[in-house]
Amino acid sequence: MQAASGALLSPQVLSEIRVHGFLLWTSFGLLMPIGTLIIRVPLAEDRQRWLGSIFPVHASLQIVSAVLATVAAVLSIKNFDNSFNNYHQRIGIALYGLVWLQGLVGILRPLRGCKERRLWFALHWALGTVLSLLGVINIYTGLLAYRGKTSRRINLWLVLFTAEISSVVIFYLIQDKWPYIRQQGAISCRHEPVTLVKVDPSSRSLPDDKPKEAPV
Repeated sequence: MQAASGALLSPQVLSEIRVHGFLLWTSFGLLMPIGTLIIRVPLAEDRQRWLGSIFPVHASLQIVSAVLATVAAVLSIKNFDNSFNNYHQRIGIALYGLVWLQGLVGILRPLRGCKERRLWFALHWALGTVLSLLGVINIYTGLLAYRGKTSRRINLWLVLFTAEISSVVIFYLIQDKWPYIRQQGAISCRHEPVTLVKVDPSSRSLPDDKPKEAPV
């Protein structure tokens, strides 16, 4: 987020920086995590019907996220000094490339049951994970760059964003364990009933019965 030039930033440049930051937060800090969480919601009994209804939402959120990231990139190239002498700009240029690579991978999604599906899924998951991590890191570096350029306090924004990301991570972890949690709730905590076996009285020996001695 380094501005073009000048020790003092004009109101227009400050506005452009804020718009750039807001677009990146909306893309990598909001829509992308929501899209990831939605597609991981524990499946209903009818798996195919559930995926058919939720996948368009996931794809739409990721497409909008990519478009907003692209708009932020255009604003950065047009209005800021792109000397790439800080981590925010370097991570940002990698993010812009990965966003559209992930979009291309999503378009080339093989049908279920194909041999290529497993490899595609691994690649799609790996790219999504890297994008999410780099996006979060770049939002933090962008806030730090904003403070360094404007000398304005960012403590509140750091706290709010950290709380948001922490909530997303907790929800992400709970999703993995939710089917197991539901299964535990369905298991009765009572002891298994004792099954009584009926014994034929004639087959039991009386207490005073003495065993017969075997003939010598």
